[in-house]
Formats: sequence, structure tokens, C-alpha cells
Amino acid sequence: MTRAEAIAYRAKIETAASTMPDENALTAVELFPAWELKAYAVGDRVRYDSTLYKCIQAHTAQADWTPDATPALWVAVSLDEYPEWVQPTGAHDAYNTGDKVSYNGKHYISTIDANTYAPDVYGWEVVT
Repeated sequence: MTRAEAIAYRAKIETAASTMPDENALTAVELFPAWELKAYAVGDRVRYDSTLYKCIQAHTAQADWTPDATPALWVAVSLDEYPEWVQPTGAHDAYNTGDKVSYNGKHYISTIDANTYAPDVYGWEVVT
């Protein structure tokens, strides 16, 4: 296989991977493109440090905006019913009524929309 053929084949793999549901994507993280300095659209998925991330706010990446360091731009793809709570940075990533999180070893469900409070402060119901 030539280098040009390999590049074309890789592009086809990444295109096919982009249509995978999250539960399948998490079993094949290596099929997704590595994060790089480029423009991203909402819903784009990339791999960074062996973790799959989904873009939640369109942007053009900068060197210090890695997926693990910018929760306003990226969220780790997860199938956990109660993912770990992350401090929202604004309205675009605030929690809404019914959203579930884990926080300090307990499970919570948001009881309000646009919830930016920590689960032990306001706007959350303890489940366990």
C-alpha cells in the first residue's frame, strides 16, 4: 500500500467512525482522528490521550485548548448513567432538569434548568 492509499483509507475509516453510536465508538477509540489544531463543529469526536471526546461548542482549536482542559468546548464520551459532575462554565454547558451526575460519591438529578450549582449547593436531588 502506498502512503497516498493509506491516507485515503484512513480518511474513509474516520468518516465511517463518525456515524457510530457512542456505545460502539467507545470500543474503537483508535478509529477516530487525533485532536489537532483545526476548526471543530458541534458533535465532532476526537481521541486525545486514549479518551474519546465530543465537541460541544464550535471553535478553532488553540494549543492550550486541549479536550481534557476545556470543558466548555469538549465532553468525554461516556455511557455512564451518572457521569462525574463538571463545573459548567456558562449557559452552553449548564445542566438541565433531569440531568444526572455523580458528585462526592453520591448520585444527583438536576431539578432546575440552566443549573450551574454544585450538587450539594442548590438545584439537585440526591438519588443515592
